[in-house]
Formats: sequence, structure tokens, C-alpha cells
Amino acid sequence: MRFAEIRESYVQANPRKRRAMIRILVALSAAVLAVPAAAQQPPPNYTLEHRMLLRCSAAFAIVAAEQQRGVASAAAYPPLAGRGREYFVRASVRLMDELKLTREQVEAGLRAEVEGLQRASIEAADPAAYVDSVMRPCLSALEASGL
Repeated sequence: MRFAEIRESYVQANPRKRRAMIRILVALSAAVLAVPAAAQQPPPNYTLEHRMLLRCSAAFAIVAAEQQRGVASAAAYPPLAGRGREYFVRASVRLMDELKLTREQVEAGLRAEVEGLQRASIEAADPAAYVDSVMRPCLSALEASGL
């Protein structure tokens, strides 16, 4: 007897189990439909370079926002409002072009990267050293980009 036949005979013999199974299927269907289509797609196949674009874009956005708010530790880095924003835009376009991503998918990747950097900074024994370890290679990438 196959699994489907066993399950069917079990559900047929137990009306309460059948109702419970229907409720579960309805709930699962509603959950799947509630998730945006972009989130249901498989995650992009990021290369190391794509991960670096995401990471540096997120780092520049965080530091630029802190610079704008006047956070003292952010003043240790060059102003990122202009160059950092341009890097962010170009990186986003590159990810969309190379990986055939939608804007929403790129935004989701950037949002996840920002959250990951913020969480890691909070959990780090020395948050300033952590941020510096992220920013050093990103600033090198910014310089190499010619922006």
C-alpha cells in the first residue's frame, strides 16, 4: 500500500482527523498566499562579489545615516552621503542586471544585510572594531570604483 492510500484510509476512518487536516491545509494555503511573490522565489545565487556589493552598500547606508545624525564614531569615516549613495545605486543596478533581480528582491537583500550588520555590531565584543573591519574593505572598494 502506498503512503497516499494509507493516509486516505486513515482520514476516511477518522472524520475529526479529516477536519483537522482540512484546517491545516487551509491555513498553509493562506500563509503561502500572504507572502509576497518576490519572497516566494528562491534566493538569488550571489557570488562573493555580489555579497560584497550588498555588504558595502548596507554599510555605507548605515554610516551615512549616522553621519547625518551626528554620531561621533561615524565621523571617523569620509563623508558618505554622496559617494556612498552613488555606490549604493550602482551596486543595486548591477545586481538587478547581472542576476535578473527585481527592485524588490534587491531591496530585500539590502534590508537583510543591514539587519545582519546591525545585529553583528550589537553582539560584537567591540562594536567599533567590528564596524571598522567591515568599513576598511568597503572603503577600498569605494576608492577602486572611481566614485
